[in-house]
Amino acid sequence: MIGSEPGIDAARIDVVIVNWNSGDQLRACVKSLAASADAAYLHVVVVDNASTDGSADRLDGDGLALTVRRNPDNLGFGKACNQGVAMGRAGTILFLNPDTEVTRDGIPAALAALDARGDAGIVGARLVDADGTTHRTCARTPTARGLVENVMLLDRLLPRLTHQHFMTEWDHADSRPVDAVMGAFLMIPRPLFESLDGFDERFFVYFEDTDLCARVLAAGRSVNHVADAVVLHRGQGSSAQVRDRRLFYFLRSQALFTEKHHGRAAAYAVLAGAFLAQMPIRILHALLAKRSLAEAGAVLRAARMLAAATPRLLGVASRH
Repeated sequence: MIGSEPGIDAARIDVVIVNWNSGDQLRACVKSLAASADAAYLHVVVVDNASTDGSADRLDGDGLALTVRRNPDNLGFGKACNQGVAMGRAGTILFLNPDTEVTRDGIPAALAALDARGDAGIVGARLVDADGTTHRTCARTPTARGLVENVMLLDRLLPRLTHQHFMTEWDHADSRPVDAVMGAFLMIPRPLFESLDGFDERFFVYFEDTDLCARVLAAGRSVNHVADAVVLHRGQGSSAQVRDRRLFYFLRSQALFTEKHHGRAAAYAVLAGAFLAQMPIRILHALLAKRSLAEAGAVLRAARMLAAATPRLLGVASRH
């Protein structure tokens, strides 16, 4: 395990959970941590981003070392994660979504993999449905071409001719190095996380985990999928509640990631693809599928928010 840095408790793991209106899922997540084989070594930090559903109230840690921080406003995922990290001093950090439940041996398996590889920078878990079906969530580092294809929905319309982001051709049943793992379960040594200045807080939600994985790879460390670390993941536990903002933040973060890693011209191409291709296709699909007008309305609202954010988005990105 990570060693002798002053002030770091190498024997413990800080588990950082960012919560926003996740309902009973947060309680189930905390309960699963209390049943983990490593429960005695966990310090669980719940950062609540101004929930209104009482989900962060009366959490039963069942013996866990548990801390709850309440933000008066929703500060976004990356910033809240960084807040949670600052509230601990464990040598290992685990970022965990509130819509997950760890198995008894999930965290020990991930930690063993982190310790076993000398170059390990990040490890992720095998995420499964309630029926045990494995999610294929490991991904490739997005290229400029792949990002443009994705925003224009070409990877869905012409999957055999385009670059696929997720590694769906592989069943995720074995452990291996990958480019990126999902932030629903992401374990990283504290010294490495701090040396990279944590999550980039410009990503309100989405792509912050992809960005962190890319920076870990650039630092010469590996990102690893650990098949023996099994975690139940329901998915979209809170973001599913706000379709218009979910789409807006996804497209905003996609453009920000593109500018940061591939330059402004590529970011303009992604934004053009969002307005000229993805938005019209989504609206047309909603209307042809005879869904309620609410879905088309959500896309239009997302388009308006993205248009309003675009000048500042590229202006801020260009200064970093």
